[in-house]
Amino acid sequence: MTLRRVYEAIDALVDYARAHLELGAANEDWARNQIFGMFGLNSYEPTGTRGAEHVRPDALLAEFAGALAAEGLIEDYQADAVCDQAMGYLTLIPSQLQERFAQMRDAEGGDAAMAWLYEYSIRSNYVRRAVLDRNPRFETRGLIVTINKAKPEFKDPKKAAAGNAVAGGYPRCSICHENEGFAGRAKFTLRTVPLKMGAEDWFWQFSPYGYLDEHGIAVNTLHTPMHVDADAFRQLISFVDQYPSLFIGCNAALPRIGGSVLGHDHYQGGGELLPMHTAKTWKEVQDPDHPDAGVEILDWHNTAIRVVSPDAETVVAVCEKIHDAWVSYSNPELGIIARDDEGVHSATSPTVIRTERGYEMSLILRSNVTTEEFPAGVFHAHPEFHAVKQESIGLIEAQGLFILPGRLDSELALIADAIESGADLPADLEPFRLLFDETKEALSGSTDRAAIDAAIRDELGSICERILDNTAVFKHKEQTLAWLLDHGFEAR
Repeated sequence: MTLRRVYEAIDALVDYARAHLELGAANEDWARNQIFGMFGLNSYEPTGTRGAEHVRPDALLAEFAGALAAEGLIEDYQADAVCDQAMGYLTLIPSQLQERFAQMRDAEGGDAAMAWLYEYSIRSNYVRRAVLDRNPRFETRGLIVTINKAKPEFKDPKKAAAGNAVAGGYPRCSICHENEGFAGRAKFTLRTVPLKMGAEDWFWQFSPYGYLDEHGIAVNTLHTPMHVDADAFRQLISFVDQYPSLFIGCNAALPRIGGSVLGHDHYQGGGELLPMHTAKTWKEVQDPDHPDAGVEILDWHNTAIRVVSPDAETVVAVCEKIHDAWVSYSNPELGIIARDDEGVHSATSPTVIRTERGYEMSLILRSNVTTEEFPAGVFHAHPEFHAVKQESIGLIEAQGLFILPGRLDSELALIADAIESGADLPADLEPFRLLFDETKEALSGSTDRAAIDAAIRDELGSICERILDNTAVFKHKEQTLAWLLDHGFEAR
């Protein structure tokens, strides 16, 4: 076993790290030796193999894993974990990265620092951009639809929560700071940067399989449950003060209508404007205590109210008024129950951006009430749409970016095949009967494959629209207006 190919692959990675990960000369031998130590290698002679011409590590890591497997040093299933560990040794350690981030932020501003960190996370292979770029993504009916082939589908919120739990109690959950560099979850390349959210110490990390550009989460350093209140509104505003090109928001802090990690306080955001951020105003009202603030009922599928002002405390006060009114409101005729023997059912999802108008914070009114007819949730995707989407509709999707399960990539291709050939829907795809029939109706007998694929994309957009309609607590904008007027707001 000459191991020549293995050493060439390692030398290429080290050369890449010098050029793109700021691996300094003082750390180069140490980093190379850590990788040698993973496999008990001790017969090294420099090969001179270069890797600096690569701007991303994907091809280099594929060669590294292939060389190791060819020499019997790893099994194929170990490749991802081994590559992550090797890249962890080549990546700046947390203190170095945080110092570099702070220097960038102080010299060029928060947005530039975040952009640098995101690109660095791609080059360290923590953010799997190559995987993300393979996910189908398209715009339809004013929404963005993606098919995420990199992440498992969690149809049951209890299983979703279990998927984010950590056996053994360390780290306490999947987003605790102790995950940084933790081998048990293959987090060798995870790097975080500290955040001040108001007076509290938080940290930021990017998502390895993000749903949008610069998708990341702000996490409380304390393992404390999620909550939404006036302090949360202030913290969200403090974030966009520091990083004005990003949006940030919070999932509803209740099961079935929010994220799966409810036990640890966190927010999520990113570098893209989502469709709801640019939704038009259906009607505007005003808060008599803050007449200068804009209070806008959005022309949007779910129930969302946007509060606009250049003054942060004004936005906080008006949002607190809306939030407090909603979480205590019941209307059995509309299926809205604030609280019963099963607990609290109403919550808000806030999301904020900065624009030329000042702060624009939108509150999405949510409810996780269930019934015998709708055991997954009255204001959840209804059963006829579960073949397309059964997971919880969280903050990102509520704002118009849908993350659909990876299985759809092959299932929709089979549906397209059936339409093209004039066959009926295959029996094992019967849950897609609604999509199949509506797509065929839209095609009016056409069997052109490009037209079929376009019609299926349009149908997915239509179903996603209807899912958002399902999540609306008020099905008509006039009901939202009446509710606001009943709770201290005035017509404008």
